[in-house]
Amino acid sequence: MKAVVIPVTPFAQNCSLVWCPRTLQAAVIDPGGDLDQILAEAKRQGVTLTKILLTHAHIDHAGGTAELARSQKLPIIGPHKGDRFWIDGIAEQGRMFGFGHCESFEPDQWLDEGDHVQVGDVDFAVRHCPGHTPGHVIFYSAADRIAFVGDVLFQGSIGRTDFPGGDYQTLIDAIREKLFPLGDDVRFVPGHGPMSTFGEERQGNPFAGDAAVGIRRG
Repeated sequence: MKAVVIPVTPFAQNCSLVWCPRTLQAAVIDPGGDLDQILAEAKRQGVTLTKILLTHAHIDHAGGTAELARSQKLPIIGPHKGDRFWIDGIAEQGRMFGFGHCESFEPDQWLDEGDHVQVGDVDFAVRHCPGHTPGHVIFYSAADRIAFVGDVLFQGSIGRTDFPGGDYQTLIDAIREKLFPLGDDVRFVPGHGPMSTFGEERQGNPFAGDAAVGIRRG
């Protein structure tokens, strides 16, 4: 798999363009906005967009989804149906956060724990990781040892849990039970900020790391 991270929107959200190097089929993960930048990068890489993947439905991750799906005739895959109320309210989110006109949409496929999504030869395993939002999912490529985790986990931090449907303990449980077991060597692209590895966060994350939950490392 190849990937390029494209920061978009005033929130500097890490939209990712991912593609299969053999077929050049590509997907856009979390097209929050700035679609001209996303499309320009796809053209620059010489790839063909085949689908949109959503980790969750907050405006900075999903605000450009309807327009991109319509203009490029792309199916929308994800998130989990627990985020339907966020999708239904995306126009209001746009007004509240100054994103301008944003449209609601209906995913072509809702995702759940254990699902798989193909992008050419690239296989993404889906993990349902609620806590930041009820329907948050992550996309994990075992072959490439990389995960796209949205706003579940950041370098040195975790996603906010004070939005409607958020829950702190649920988020911590998702990180420790769904992400960390994938392996310390797994790199991840968060929704904002720099990449890290699950091992680095397990060792030093002040919210979800071993020490934070009372586990001593030998």
